[in-house]
Amino acid sequence: MIRHIVFFSAKNADEVETVRDGLMMLRDIPHAQHFEVGRNLQSDAINGTQVDLVVYAEFIDETALDAYKSDPIYESCIARVRPMRELRIAADFEADT
Repeated sequence: MIRHIVFFSAKNADEVETVRDGLMMLRDIPHAQHFEVGRNLQSDAINGTQVDLVVYAEFIDETALDAYKSDPIYESCIARVRPMRELRIAADFEADT
């Protein structure tokens, strides 16, 4: 299983929910075994980085993750969210279980 985690911050605090709404478009892509978008509950006191939203998804394998990223909805989401985001950090890793 591949776990896909992406951290986002909005350029403007008043756009966090709009960014979240844009990211929720991704739930309509059928390749994820699990998908959610959550609002971060804390800020990083060590380096001051503010993360507003976290996308978490699970995929059966890399083929499913690649199909997810190739879906037209994914491209539409990027077009909608990119102008409003300040930070995006993504990580994919193979889960042990």
